[in-house]
Amino acid sequence: MTDRTTPAATTDASAAAVATHGTANAAGTADAASAARTPGTADGAGGASTGSAEAAAQFRPNARYVLLLGLMCALPAVSTDMYLPSLPDVARDLNTSATAAQLTMTAMLIGGAAGQLVIGPLSDRFGRRKPVLIGVALHIVTSLLCAIAPAIVPLIALRTMQGFFNASATVVAMAIIRDRFVGSDASRLMSRLMLVIGVAPLFAPSLGGLVAGQWGWRAVFVVLGVFGAVLWVVVWRRLPETLTPERRRHGGLRTALSGYRALLSDRHFVALAILPGLGMAVLMSYVVASPFVLREGYGLSATEFSLLFAVNGVGLVAGAQVNAALVRRVAPIRIVRVVLPISLGLTAVLLALALTGWGGLVALLVVLWLILALVNFVPPNASALALTRHGEIAGTAAAVIGSLQAGVAGVVSPLSGLLGGDAVAMASVMVGSALLGLLVLALATPAYRRDGAWSV
Repeated sequence: MTDRTTPAATTDASAAAVATHGTANAAGTADAASAARTPGTADGAGGASTGSAEAAAQFRPNARYVLLLGLMCALPAVSTDMYLPSLPDVARDLNTSATAAQLTMTAMLIGGAAGQLVIGPLSDRFGRRKPVLIGVALHIVTSLLCAIAPAIVPLIALRTMQGFFNASATVVAMAIIRDRFVGSDASRLMSRLMLVIGVAPLFAPSLGGLVAGQWGWRAVFVVLGVFGAVLWVVVWRRLPETLTPERRRHGGLRTALSGYRALLSDRHFVALAILPGLGMAVLMSYVVASPFVLREGYGLSATEFSLLFAVNGVGLVAGAQVNAALVRRVAPIRIVRVVLPISLGLTAVLLALALTGWGGLVALLVVLWLILALVNFVPPNASALALTRHGEIAGTAAAVIGSLQAGVAGVVSPLSGLLGGDAVAMASVMVGSALLGLLVLALATPAYRRDGAWSV
């Protein structure tokens, strides 16, 4: 059970991390480019873009600023991935099942989805600094409480709270990028940022395994608390407020609900906000099924599987870098409407290879790598377009997009297993996700209409 559970959980959490990272990348990539090349963007985007342009003209990000935003985006991923190798130990120590131990992972995803929906509007109301400082502080507290959890039920509850609170770091980082960076500055920032946050899911499990091996699984939560404390100090000292008082949304619950109502009544925003989640569904089908497909179906060892997983992770980061460079010259909507059909075609090829066995493992891995390299093209650009439509409530809009991604992570995770957990099941979920994404873009947006606002 341990050998079978750990890789699946590892990849599942890494996918959740990448889902978060993809959304973070979306927040800033070519924000101004999308506004400039997308006539008719609505609902206050023009004013927000102007403010962002003025801020960008006065500020240039240095390496420390990029690192800070990267660490903020990576907090949920680190909190997830460092804990992964400890799952068998948690089940054994707390005298529970592997399934119950894995619920501590699902709980954090659910908490993160809920946290984004709550903290997003709060960041639009009170500014960016207060929510993230409070959220990270409570992350520290819940991490230390997790370290002394006496049973599995309290641990599940605490992990839900931990996901809720550390979602503040991701939401605020996304909103800050939308507040401050536009055009080529945003593209350069995001190309560097992905180098920071792309490292987390590659190395955090190894570090977590080392800590747990030396001092036990409870020590992992102590380390997460220390990491949160360091991040809190750096945010307190180095992160400036980017949402000026005159741009804040005043009011309570009614104001927050009105923001969500405005977002959900915008059909184009909803379609664009769904696309990142569907893009991550392609990734999730791979990460959940890959341990069974590669280790059991093709007989790879744990070491070989880990190496291949890292190579595919490099593809994810490389794809984000190519997109960040490409988006400076090509409108985001053009990238999305070209990449989605290509992704559908590649997933169809993968399904054919899985059904026929043609080319063996090598052919399967090559096509799989190409699919994963394209994963980070759709979420960044679709999210950037969605955020551009509602720049005046960037925190709330970012929360909706991030919550949808986290929700998709929880819904899609079991599908490959329910269909059999083999290569055919994995490829089938990929094809379905890519097809649904293309249909949403074609039917719910004017992306493919010559007379549409996004036809240029």
